Amino acid sequence: MQSSSQYIVSQLNGRNRRLLYEWQQLEQGLEGRSDITWHVAKANAEGLPISYLIDYHIHSICGVTDIERLNELNVENKPIYADHFTMKLDLPAKFPCVDGAPVLNFLTSTPTGEPLPHPWHPNIRYFGAFAGRVCINMADTYTDLLWGVRRVASYLRYDIYHATLEPPYPEDLQVAAWVRSQGERYGI
Repeated sequence: MQSSSQYIVSQLNGRNRRLLYEWQQLEQGLEGRSDITWHVAKANAEGLPISYLIDYHIHSICGVTDIERLNELNVENKPIYADHFTMKLDLPAKFPCVDGAPVLNFLTSTPTGEPLPHPWHPNIRYFGAFAGRVCINMADTYTDLLWGVRRVASYLRYDIYHATLEPPYPEDLQVAAWVRSQGERYGI
């Protein structure tokens, strides 16, 4: 893969300029960090990234005990923790248009089907077919990817979460119910 510094901005079309900008922002904004590492997973025909794998080396909740009895009366569901999570960040063909927002999903299994720990957070889907999907609510299409990557780190640290049943609504209602009824007692 080429270096982002090898491209001449004036020779790129609008979308490719934005792809280059996002790549450079990630390089500069995450340089030297040990809690967030990343690499390009896929590039377009011009060699510009259209998919990234972001590794979060953050101690965070990845599930709860007695999950089969989640949120039942008088059942304590204690948090279970992991120290590593991997998120795939895909840029659709229409990115950076409004209808081409980045797609953020935590990996829930390896390519061979082995389960991976994925975050237990009300703004990240834990259960079902869409497990791992991140609800980021980016302000607009001018919000850069670096902001989103940093915001997800804040999710994992539980610095930011939305667990109340009001707009914009949590991504995972079961996790949100646990956060409200039990999680906040654990100091998340």
